[in-house]
Amino acid sequence: MSLLLSVGRAVLNLSTPRRPGFAGAPDGVLAGLQAEPPGASERWHAVRRWIAIGAWLGLIASGGMLAHTLGERAGIHSLQQGTTHRLDIYSASLRSELNRYEYLPQVLSLSPDVLDLLRKPADRNLQFDANVYLETVNAHALASAIYVMDAQGLTLAASNWNQRGSFVDINFSYRPYFQDALRGQHGRFYGIGTVSREPGYYFSFGIPGEGDMLGVATVKVSLDKLDEAWSHSTEKVLAVDGNGVVFLSSDAAWKFRALRPLSSETLMELAKTRQYAEAGELTPIEMREKKRLSGGDSTVVQLSANEARRQTGGEPFGPDYLLDSRPVDGTDWKLIMLSDMKPAHALARTSALATMFALVFLTLLVLFFQQRRRIVHQRLAAREALQQAYDELEHMVGLRTEALSAANHHLQSEIAERERAEEILKTTLDDLVQTGKMAVLGQMSAGITHELNQPLAALRTLSANAMVYLARGQGAQVDFNLRTICQLTDRMGQITAQLKKFARRSAVALQPVILGDVIADALFLLNQRIRHDQIRIEQAIEPGLLALCEGNRLEQVVVNLLTNAFDATLTATGGAPAILRRVRIVARSGPEGARLEVHDNGTGIAPEVMPRLFEPFFTTKEQGVGLGLGLAISAGIVRDFGGLLRAGQSELGGAVFIVILRSGQRAETPSHA
Repeated sequence: MSLLLSVGRAVLNLSTPRRPGFAGAPDGVLAGLQAEPPGASERWHAVRRWIAIGAWLGLIASGGMLAHTLGERAGIHSLQQGTTHRLDIYSASLRSELNRYEYLPQVLSLSPDVLDLLRKPADRNLQFDANVYLETVNAHALASAIYVMDAQGLTLAASNWNQRGSFVDINFSYRPYFQDALRGQHGRFYGIGTVSREPGYYFSFGIPGEGDMLGVATVKVSLDKLDEAWSHSTEKVLAVDGNGVVFLSSDAAWKFRALRPLSSETLMELAKTRQYAEAGELTPIEMREKKRLSGGDSTVVQLSANEARRQTGGEPFGPDYLLDSRPVDGTDWKLIMLSDMKPAHALARTSALATMFALVFLTLLVLFFQQRRRIVHQRLAAREALQQAYDELEHMVGLRTEALSAANHHLQSEIAERERAEEILKTTLDDLVQTGKMAVLGQMSAGITHELNQPLAALRTLSANAMVYLARGQGAQVDFNLRTICQLTDRMGQITAQLKKFARRSAVALQPVILGDVIADALFLLNQRIRHDQIRIEQAIEPGLLALCEGNRLEQVVVNLLTNAFDATLTATGGAPAILRRVRIVARSGPEGARLEVHDNGTGIAPEVMPRLFEPFFTTKEQGVGLGLGLAISAGIVRDFGGLLRAGQSELGGAVFIVILRSGQRAETPSHA
């Protein structure tokens, strides 16, 4: 299709007159176009363009369709020739198989053993002689069975008299072949045996007596070996009776099925004769006629997807088949052959493509010579037009270069301004973080002062006592006091070291940090307030859990969240010590990464406050208590870590703040003996 459109554009370019101002256009055309309004000229050229493309594509499509039709006819004709020859062969083989046994019933009617038995059916010796005779004949004839019936349809002797499933003493008066023979006609019938349950073709001949028929001689012949021969054919070969029931087929699945739904009268007749009673329901073959071909009995049909052994699951019918039929002489049967239409369709497609490519080639050849003639006249004009276009392009390039240079300078200045703004923003954020730390330290100052005053008072008392003990010569007490002074000094050092670590500035350098250590440092800083406010701390911390962050900054976030949780529990209880104040800290790994949760049993977060919770300078505390920067700074710190801070309702009844960070490699937890 792309090739056709490309050639169509070439046809359009060569068949459309040049517009005014184009070199090489005829003067008369130029004059006519200049006289037309610009809008009318554009519309006229558009109409001519589509007319030219449509006419050319229509020519190509018509040629392809004609070639496709002729190619398909040729392919079908070739298939018909092959199927006609093969149908002749199959029909001759079927007729030959039937002719081998057609004479046999009449020969049996001449046997003295058979005639004597029909005259004296109760004589067991005559019955034995007749059974042996029929068995001997069948051993040479190789039929399925040979048997003789009296005028009432009761079998008196059979070739299988001494075998399981013997026909002796079986009444077949309901069979059409018996009834036809009794009327003096040659009985011919195909059906499934009601005793042997094996299909076969029945030949029967009435044995005349003195005035009436003495009985009927019957030969049953199996045609299954024809099925075996047909199964090696690439086509589907069927033999159908007068009712349209398939009784021989190259495809075993089609045997004893109908070409079309059977009428109720036909079904009743088949039930009466029990022709196919053992085959069950005669399910119709799902086949539809697509096209009937003229000049014969050939038809193009389609089988259903299941009949054609296709598993597409989409199109209910499969590929096309050519159906040819041939009547079998001497019977009401038809031989049907279904040949795959793929070779015919392939020939049709090849013919269509070859024709379309030939038309395209001829078009290109004509266009080539036409273009060669125009090139000679347009070369000079094209050179002048090219020079003019080059000059205009140089001018446009110059203008565009100036504009790009100006835009580049403006962009560079904007980039510089943005970099300065980002630097100021980063500095401001660091200052806010540090300010938040100082604010937290200010809030903890009273508790820290109390933590330091107790060791200082103890140091003064212990040192004074040590002097007294030294004067008294009590060395053991002096040694005990000095050791106690050392322990108090170490504790004061831990407090001041933790404060220095918390207060110092730190850059964002992500590294695996143990969440349990960060939580422990934060609780150490808030230990005095926890004891003073009688807050119950519950911890569920996964050992060795690592998160990618900066420990000092994460500690500030944890301190801020714990402080808010403490304030919420105090607000909920009104400061009454009798009410239990609970704060739960949970650290565990999850599908999102490392997860840190801070729960409280405070008043919770109102729904109208939730959307503005992390806005700067927004606070629900009383005026003068807080600036509303704690959660905003904490959220910014967590974002710098590539994490997320969100809030919700806690199972304790208050609020919960959840920090989600990227997981680091799990730390090895020491084993305790």
